[in-house]
Amino acid sequence: MSSTLSIKVNIAGRTYPLTIDRSEEEVIRKAADAINKNIKDLQANYAVRDMQDLIAMTSLQFSTDLLKQNKTVEQEKDGQEIEQLAQQINQFLNQ
Repeated sequence: MSSTLSIKVNIAGRTYPLTIDRSEEEVIRKAADAINKNIKDLQANYAVRDMQDLIAMTSLQFSTDLLKQNKTVEQEKDGQEIEQLAQQINQFLNQ
């Protein structure tokens, strides 16, 4: 059985054929749905009608959210590393 799958996703009124790993199908379909929902929300809330502008604004929002999440993860990782170093220093000083 093949681990790849051919699907079609619709984004902003255009259909895109994709060959993907079967395990990615749900995530890809949810991503396409999220993009389309965001475009509809922008259309409803702003006077922007040009699809290129709506796609660009959606890309900017999603990229900004992703960078914020990555920064939070990095800060949490840094905090954990600092905590580990503090514990090691305390262990060393208590010897």
